[in-house]
Amino acid sequence: MRRATKIVATIGPVSSDIETLTRMIQAGVDVVRLNFSHGKAQDHIDRARLVREAAQKCGREVAIIADLQGPKIRIGKFENGKIELQKGDKFILDAACEMGNQERVGLDYKELPHDLKDGDVLLLNDGLIVLVVDKVVGSAIHTTVKIGGELSNNKGINRQGGGLSAPALTAKDMEDIKTAMNMQADYVAVSFPKNAADMMMARQLANIAGEPHKHKPMMIAKIERAEAIPALQEILDASDGIMVARGDLAVEVGNAAVPALQKRMIKMARASNKLAITATQMMESMIVNAIPTRAEVSDVANAVLDGTDAVMTSAETASGRYPVETVEAMAAICLEAEKSQEYTLDADFLNLTFTRIDQSIAYGALFTAHHLRVKAIVALTESGSTALWMSRHNIDIPIFAMTQRLATQRKATLYRNVSTLDLSQTKDSETTLKAAQDLLLAKGLVKKGDMIVFTWGAPMGHPGGTNALKIMKVE
Repeated sequence: MRRATKIVATIGPVSSDIETLTRMIQAGVDVVRLNFSHGKAQDHIDRARLVREAAQKCGREVAIIADLQGPKIRIGKFENGKIELQKGDKFILDAACEMGNQERVGLDYKELPHDLKDGDVLLLNDGLIVLVVDKVVGSAIHTTVKIGGELSNNKGINRQGGGLSAPALTAKDMEDIKTAMNMQADYVAVSFPKNAADMMMARQLANIAGEPHKHKPMMIAKIERAEAIPALQEILDASDGIMVARGDLAVEVGNAAVPALQKRMIKMARASNKLAITATQMMESMIVNAIPTRAEVSDVANAVLDGTDAVMTSAETASGRYPVETVEAMAAICLEAEKSQEYTLDADFLNLTFTRIDQSIAYGALFTAHHLRVKAIVALTESGSTALWMSRHNIDIPIFAMTQRLATQRKATLYRNVSTLDLSQTKDSETTLKAAQDLLLAKGLVKKGDMIVFTWGAPMGHPGGTNALKIMKVE
């Protein structure tokens, strides 16, 4: 069965060899995430090369996401590597401290004391340790431990409710963007954006760095700050998609708020013709176990039913024991969830206003395909926009983006319910349509007697907006 929801897999130490990567792609990986929070530039360049090699071996295209680290606000190191904090203990976060001990620890982010006031709640190590700010004296933040536990080197810090002033793009991120463009990453994920300006700056930097390669990536905003929620629409407008980054977001807004926010974010992304990736702890137990928990199965299935374009793994495939099995399990869950989906396409169109010819053709193709029960929708495309618009609506008919542009083929691997195929366009539309039909026949995707809906831009062979639609019976 064909799977509509895409799988994004983070690769790391356990999945950075050609054999494992090939098996993961065969198991269902559509997009590979390179996490720039770990490793050196050369590590990412080497892994990108491996991804391209493994994808070629599997006979398909796989997109690459370069995920920037962002302003990770962390504590420094301890003399003995870690300490144990008890409820009621007094503890100091000190920007001037060199090496931590039981009483105090240093800060990587030296501006933190300026962002805080008495009574603020700080969450360390993904919220497992909770400190309440008593007072700020110069570079030292004096706190009382509300929830204790083991605290080790370089753990992250969040302020409950958000509001830290750290910029979304650090000097390291700016260098990493150059690395990402040198390897021609298809997507760049920006960590901790607060507003549209953060995304526009990242896009500008990526476009400048990509200019020597004639490469422009698509930009993904990772929604993980509390202040990003009220600015969500402007962030969407400045991005090509969002990542529902549930880890840091949950720490800032509280775990209980995240499920409803996830549904809202995915719905807003689809309504804005943008992409959505759901991430963090989706198959967490599979870091050490060969099968997921029932709660994880429900979590992945619910993201599918919410309409996410992709579900994502992190440590499960980067450092876990079962990277291939994780992908296999995730693919099986997605397929099963998709079987139960209701397709109410007509309702989607009731309040739509068409402002562009190419957009109208895309929606017309969906409407026609749905009512004629065709076997395939084919978008002959240069940029992939028509296929993207179609993929924003639930339809149980496969959409094929056919293009000779490699960059478009790779980017479209993230679009829900879209498969990409390599096809050259000639100036003669009938010849190209026949070639597209024959390609689907050769791959066993349609059979004689089936109907196909085609969209393209006329005159064919010239880049431009889609303006033509045709229904063909396979002969």
